[in-house]
Amino acid sequence: MRPVVQVALDVVEVERAIEIARQAVRGGVEWVEVGTPLIKAAGLRAIRLLRREFPEKTLVADMKTMDAGALEVEMAVGAGADVVCVLGAAADATISEAVAAARRKGARVLVDLLAVPDPRARAKRAEQLGASYICVHVGIDQQKLGMDPLGQLRAIADAVEVPIAVAGGITAKTAPALVESGASIIIVGSAITKAKDVELAAREIVEAISGAKSPRVLP
Repeated sequence: MRPVVQVALDVVEVERAIEIARQAVRGGVEWVEVGTPLIKAAGLRAIRLLRREFPEKTLVADMKTMDAGALEVEMAVGAGADVVCVLGAAADATISEAVAAARRKGARVLVDLLAVPDPRARAKRAEQLGASYICVHVGIDQQKLGMDPLGQLRAIADAVEVPIAVAGGITAKTAPALVESGASIIIVGSAITKAKDVELAAREIVEAISGAKSPRVLP
């Protein structure tokens, strides 16, 4: 199996998010992310509408859950999410509760390592707690300081067995190296969502990783 591209819909208007997603899916994107700004702006309605629009796609709810793990997972999955994002900085109990709730609902948890002090150690612990995916994530504000996710990805790629997602300023040029370094889920935001031709931008990234040789694949 091959790695997938996930489009991060970090916009605040549901209608715009749906149109961007339509074009990205035409370009070959397989996973659709309801971004945190969109959830904050439109609530669970955004998840419901994107689920209705893309019933066959994997739908990710970037809740960035920090507490009340079970409740937030149940809310997101009830609205149609397949995967719910929980922050790695959350307490072990929160991750455990989120994982248990997801399993009851037939969904999965992605643990996001954004701003975690020791990503390798936290990735290993998240896997022990039952996370289905680990996400190496360099945030927008960190990107402004010149940070990128490749080094962190390499540091944890051999620390866990679960598939690794990666996010942070990824483009068609940088995506192949991330796949070759162990990423199975390539999360792309502005390189797709802000492109003049969204479908073309998505296709270029999908094609860029199609030839990359990954040591990991999605189960």
